[in-house]
Amino acid sequence: MQKIYVEKHDNGYRIKGTRISLDSIIYAFKRGASPETIKRNFPLLTLEEIYGAITFYLANEKKIDTYLEESDIHLEAEAEGRRKRLSKAKPGLLKRLKKARKESEVTPQ
Repeated sequence: MQKIYVEKHDNGYRIKGTRISLDSIIYAFKRGASPETIKRNFPLLTLEEIYGAITFYLANEKKIDTYLEESDIHLEAEAEGRRKRLSKAKPGLLKRLKKARKESEVTPQ
């Protein structure tokens, strides 16, 4: 009998029995993190669950990549909406935040 490590939850995927998203495991994996490194960042998961999540991803790569891409687009749209609402509600705050971000950028010497 095959174990299930990933479950569909609302509009996303989670590691079964947890609130940890498949996204977070797969993004770490795609950045080159080993399962052992991922385990250090997600100590609630077992190595078996991490390998199971990666296996699920690899078996459904096209479908999950499409899901991740759509999620990124959705999140960016939400962030843009928040920026617009903030600029209308508190234009001075947004201006100060942009200025602080610009000042905090490190310039090469």
